[in-house]
Amino acid sequence: MNREFQLSQDQLVHAWQTQLPKNLDPTDSAQVLADGANPSALRIHIDVAGRTMYSFDFQCSYLDTREVMVDLVDVERDGRTVDEHTEIIQDMAQGYTRHIHECAQALHDMTHHGK
Repeated sequence: MNREFQLSQDQLVHAWQTQLPKNLDPTDSAQVLADGANPSALRIHIDVAGRTMYSFDFQCSYLDTREVMVDLVDVERDGRTVDEHTEIIQDMAQGYTRHIHECAQALHDMTHHGK
């Protein structure tokens, strides 16, 4: 990272756990965890509402205090890994990636200034 966070990873997880549901469809559920291998990254698990039974796992890494990189790690349907290259999965993943970036933007003042 170019500039070190003023926040601990625990504070970051708590902030994301509070903010991310506001950026998602209210019927979706999200869980945010610390990435044990990278102190400037989070693991985000999103369960999609409805009968699709999809769940998405993302890694969200802070490149610096302003910018995040979001990577799709895994997609499951009813507990089984599915092909993430289908159009519907790609569309859903892009939507969630956008929501994750929006969440990072919403937390920008806190992450950039350490408030």
